[in-house]
Amino acid sequence: MADECFGHPRLAAIYDSLDPDRSDLDAYVHMAEEAGARRVLDIGCGTGVFALLLADRGIEVVGVDPAEASIEVARGKPGSERVRWICGDVSALPPLQVDLATMTANVAQAIVDPDLWQQTLGRAYESLRPGGRLMFETRDPARRAWEEWNRVDSYHVTEIPGVGAVESWVEVTDVSRPLVTFRWTYVFAADGQVLTSASTLRFREREEVEADLFAQGYAIDDVREAPDRPGREFVFLAQRPEAG
Repeated sequence: MADECFGHPRLAAIYDSLDPDRSDLDAYVHMAEEAGARRVLDIGCGTGVFALLLADRGIEVVGVDPAEASIEVARGKPGSERVRWICGDVSALPPLQVDLATMTANVAQAIVDPDLWQQTLGRAYESLRPGGRLMFETRDPARRAWEEWNRVDSYHVTEIPGVGAVESWVEVTDVSRPLVTFRWTYVFAADGQVLTSASTLRFREREEVEADLFAQGYAIDDVREAPDRPGREFVFLAQRPEAG
């Protein structure tokens, strides 16, 4: 089930405007180019920002996401015909042989169910060619990022063309480690509509993620910091070993 901020048509339509700075994706684009990836599976592609960045560079991309409203936004963007969009989780994927599979931003942490997490890692593994890589990020629990998620620090009014002013803020509603639940609130000045979206993220320790990857057959190439958020995130680069 997709969170309302991705699954509600009105919220999906303004998602990119509320979060316009996607410089966090630059490192992923660089790593994809560094790996010489020609075919990429973007798991949790959302509104398609990363998938389209890759497609603009001539890379063949499959984007999969369970939120139909977000997929519709992606399909409406210039150049979207260059990406194969699939609405669903990894169980909806056809047989693939890609060079790289990715989960950017919160995607890995948003898969909170342990069985679905294992299924996602396993299906990504099956979709990789031998020697292909999986790349994703997850926050370091030791940094306790949720302590910074509050109305005072997050409150913002965004003027969106054709929509008007939208107030937004986030508040944590429950911390039951390793799960953290928070709620975004959106107020549309044009008609006064108030929409909310609850989300839960799973904060996995580095050792837990490494064990999960090994259990699915991956070799771990590297665990890096996110260049734009040093000390806050783990960026995992894992590989499906070469055949033989």
